[in-house]
Amino acid sequence: MSENNDNRIYLFDTTLRDGAQTQGVDFTVADKVAIARALDELGIDHIEGGWPGANPTDDAFFNDPPALNGGTLVAFGMTRRPGRSAENDPGLAPLLSSKAGAVCLVGKSWDFHVDVALEIPREENVAMIADSIALAKRRKGEAMYDAEHFFDGYKANPDYALQCIKAAYEAGARWVVLCDTNGGTLPHEVERIVAEVTAHVPGSHLAIHAHNDTENAVANSLAAVRAGARQIQGTLNGLGERCGNANLCSLIPTLVLKLGYETGVTPEGLRKLTHASRLLDDRLNRASNRHQAYVGEAAFAHKGGLHVSAIAKDPSTYEHIDPALVGNRRHVVVSDQAGRANILTRLEEIGVDLDPKDKRINRLVEIVKEREYEGYSYDGAEASFELLVRKMLDEVPDYFKLVRFRVMDDRRWNARGELVTESEATITLEAGGAQMMTVADGNGPVNALDTALRKALKPLYPDLEDMHLIDYKVRILPPRADSTGTDAVTRVMIESTNGAGERWSTVGVSANIIDASYGALRDAITYKLYRQGIAGRANS
Repeated sequence: MSENNDNRIYLFDTTLRDGAQTQGVDFTVADKVAIARALDELGIDHIEGGWPGANPTDDAFFNDPPALNGGTLVAFGMTRRPGRSAENDPGLAPLLSSKAGAVCLVGKSWDFHVDVALEIPREENVAMIADSIALAKRRKGEAMYDAEHFFDGYKANPDYALQCIKAAYEAGARWVVLCDTNGGTLPHEVERIVAEVTAHVPGSHLAIHAHNDTENAVANSLAAVRAGARQIQGTLNGLGERCGNANLCSLIPTLVLKLGYETGVTPEGLRKLTHASRLLDDRLNRASNRHQAYVGEAAFAHKGGLHVSAIAKDPSTYEHIDPALVGNRRHVVVSDQAGRANILTRLEEIGVDLDPKDKRINRLVEIVKEREYEGYSYDGAEASFELLVRKMLDEVPDYFKLVRFRVMDDRRWNARGELVTESEATITLEAGGAQMMTVADGNGPVNALDTALRKALKPLYPDLEDMHLIDYKVRILPPRADSTGTDAVTRVMIESTNGAGERWSTVGVSANIIDASYGALRDAITYKLYRQGIAGRANS
């Protein structure tokens, strides 16, 4: 699309770097890959993967980055150091040799930081910016400059702040990013300053990177767009250090549905927004914000009373958009139809063709509600949801039946005087018309159970050989309102993969963590066999 399309807003996601600075957040490589793919499916233009050379996780991610269908993977770093050429700077080298398609370089734009933190002549800082951007442009084709503390710098010394960003633009920066690094600027200030900046750098090359320290990151981003900026940087769910960053889950639907801007997010991609938001929380093993705009579980929830009859006649009375547009759903507490439209959409996504009037749909809605009340969550466990549906339709064979399992942990000192902990699982199954028992050791009880289960099944189902568990997360759910307070439930989410790189997620719920793990493992194996068209042999 032409850069001159004034109605086109480009989206730059920094979840994998800015988000990683959130207290309590520690992405694994598998997390980064899964989130990058989800962002790509949404239609995000640029996906910042991290800082090559900064830590082993980012190095591993960039050494084997996920294949993206439409988005551009971006490596983040800083401009060259003082007293070095850009070509010989050890910090720039990993970025320019990475497999990323573009580079974003941060540099100073506030004279105070140049004087006090860098302690170099201001002209040297400008040269550092120009040299680094020019080299990145030559080597990678697309370079961006993130002007750190731009708004503070502009307020203190507008001439110098402009000199810095003009150096980047004239050196070939595709985007000059105006960063409100401490989140202290207000929307009216952002709109005024960005408008003034457009007289020096065209809006078609200006971006906004807002932090949320005054709860204005989304408003500041929209103010910058109003003033002419055409790229927005932000994170899923507003993740980020301190109070977070601009929340793309709010910005994207506001830009598209409210303001009529074009983005790389198609209507189909927009319907995946809620899923992407909850996927991130599932990967981080934390509860989603039920009241988050657009994508929260309660964003379109209506409690019984005066609202119900009005919603039945005209949902727009109490809803500013159709929740299905962002992949969310209406939730009417007293209505038997709550979630029906969402179920129909999910059925269509997995290729199940049922007449909307089919009574089984109502039963499925009831089952999902019952399961969710028990603690299940299918937003991040698509494979378990599909199995639930297809079992109700009698489409899933009985591959095996569990008779019993037992898991033991042994913590002891070995002959070398080392403290070791070993897990052993014993499992008894019925499959292939026979009963079998296997024993396996593992690195922890769940790994032992997984190993024993697949050890028993591989002779009958060799296709399980290439199946691997790649992620395991546990969440202790708070007791329900009608409980005694001592019966908390455990939810286990498992992600599996095969030799072809396909991934699927399953869920298990129980008061016992091992039992919940078995439920997720059982679904993972069953889904693998079903998707490959394997015939069941439980009673053959």
